[in-house]
Amino acid sequence: MRGVSEVRRSVGEKPSAVRGDGQHVLVIVGDQEISELLTTTLELAGYRVATAPTGAEGLARIVGHRFDLVVLDTTLPDLNALARAGRPVTDRPAVLYLTVCEYLDSLLPELGAGQEDYVTMPFRIAEVLARAQVLLRGRGRGRGSVRRGPCYGDLVLSDATCQAWRGPRALDLTPAEYRLLRHLLVNADQVLSKEQICRHVWGDGRADNAIEKLVSRLRHKVDQEEPQLIHTRRGFGYLLGR
Repeated sequence: MRGVSEVRRSVGEKPSAVRGDGQHVLVIVGDQEISELLTTTLELAGYRVATAPTGAEGLARIVGHRFDLVVLDTTLPDLNALARAGRPVTDRPAVLYLTVCEYLDSLLPELGAGQEDYVTMPFRIAEVLARAQVLLRGRGRGRGSVRRGPCYGDLVLSDATCQAWRGPRALDLTPAEYRLLRHLLVNADQVLSKEQICRHVWGDGRADNAIEKLVSRLRHKVDQEEPQLIHTRRGFGYLLGR
């Protein structure tokens, strides 16, 4: 993308008052420095951010997960892949295009009322945040507000619904798995013995292999992404941490 140096200089801008509400944003940008800048800025503004460097990888993420907003580099060479995304219209994320002036004429017919917008390069970070806030107004607030609760990194729990998410991915947990995960999370970076886990999860004593099987199932669901969060301390117990 053009204007990288101008975008870099925007890091020194006065921080914007725009704040997210935990909505999930996918940044599909080929330039690594710009992708990192956008990711850091959006996360500091309160959004949960995933990235993809190509249109094909962006499509795979959109098909596999639910996003509220996509920030899309229109200069990527393989954007045709995104046109094949098969989600229903009501389930498609809003889109903020990052474009250059010579691409603008071909882009404008794609813009839809309230669901798509654009900024031209070189862009200001404050403008990206402002446009994102407008596009996300009323989107994801129900999901975002439900998701507020105990969290560790990109792992978020909702006690109101007994649900959990790792980034944009919802975890399908049993009641015992949810109780175990919550107990590990609120005691993050502390080793919990098998006896402590038994008392909290079941309220009684269980065989060691029952705990090991429960932890194994939970780890399989939680640690599909890096970094792994659930760790075994042999002879001592388990902890949640990095």
